[in-house]
Amino acid sequence: MKCLMSKKIFIVFGHNRYKPSSSFNAAIRDTFIEEAKKIGHEIDLVNVYDEKQIKFWDGGEPDEQILDYRKRLEQADIMMVMSPCHNYIMNSATENFIANVFTPPWAFKYKKVFRNYGFPVPNMLKGKTAIISMTYGGPSFFVSAIIQQIPRRIKKMVFSGLCGMKVKYLRFYEVLPDMPKEIFENHMEKVRKTVQQL
Repeated sequence: MKCLMSKKIFIVFGHNRYKPSSSFNAAIRDTFIEEAKKIGHEIDLVNVYDEKQIKFWDGGEPDEQILDYRKRLEQADIMMVMSPCHNYIMNSATENFIANVFTPPWAFKYKKVFRNYGFPVPNMLKGKTAIISMTYGGPSFFVSAIIQQIPRRIKKMVFSGLCGMKVKYLRFYEVLPDMPKEIFENHMEKVRKTVQQL
């Protein structure tokens, strides 16, 4: 099945177990890529833990590594960021990637309105699609329904509110070690449908 218009998808995969069959997140990534290639989309994959470690953001000028990521993002139609939820945020490696790459003036600029007040103006990523994929291990309904919604909403504020991107979600709750095969397959089918709807 080929799509009428193939898209370029830039995937930021932030899990320490990034090799095939090494984690549930890796299974999501590989299923997503397999389905996307079947349709005719082009994939540009960054396994954050397999790359040269990015320095902690210090407000300085971006180095060649960050400039390369930005160039690849500019060339992409869709960005997908994948991470497990650690302490109610994306894991530290993924958060550091975002902190370094999505900074002004490249990602957005500020328009001053009054004194030191103003609002962000999207720049290089405006109109692109961002998919936020997060996995959660908490078995509590309250945690799943309330607390675990906070990280993806914060990321939506970054990608949509600051960068002007259209945001979609892939969320997986109660990702525990003994996941029944039927539930695992249902999750993978959700991934395939997400790709088919791009």
